[in-house]
Amino acid sequence: MNIQIFGTKKSFDSKKAERYFKERNIKYQFIDMKEKGMSKGEFTSVSQALGGADKLIDPNAKDKDLLALLNYLSDEDKLEKILNNPQIIAVPVVRNGKKATLGYSPEIWKEWE
Repeated sequence: MNIQIFGTKKSFDSKKAERYFKERNIKYQFIDMKEKGMSKGEFTSVSQALGGADKLIDPNAKDKDLLALLNYLSDEDKLEKILNNPQIIAVPVVRNGKKATLGYSPEIWKEWE
């Protein structure tokens, strides 16, 4: 397993995801979305696994203007906006190769073990 957790240090679900893998002695890589974000390849892989880039957007994100703007952009422009503004991506995004989950999903992670 090659686990990557994309989250923030202040997110409770990100902390719970880290704890889940730590308790099971599963190695993982934590990527802080506020510091680094996702590469274009990572974002594309995760959005395909989840069923589209729209699934990654957090409807409760603080930047309401950006959320409204995304509704009017083409898919290509939307991708660029999301990559340049990782604060609107819901966390945690847990990735295992081509598979990915959004949020705290221990029932799916169990299947990966």
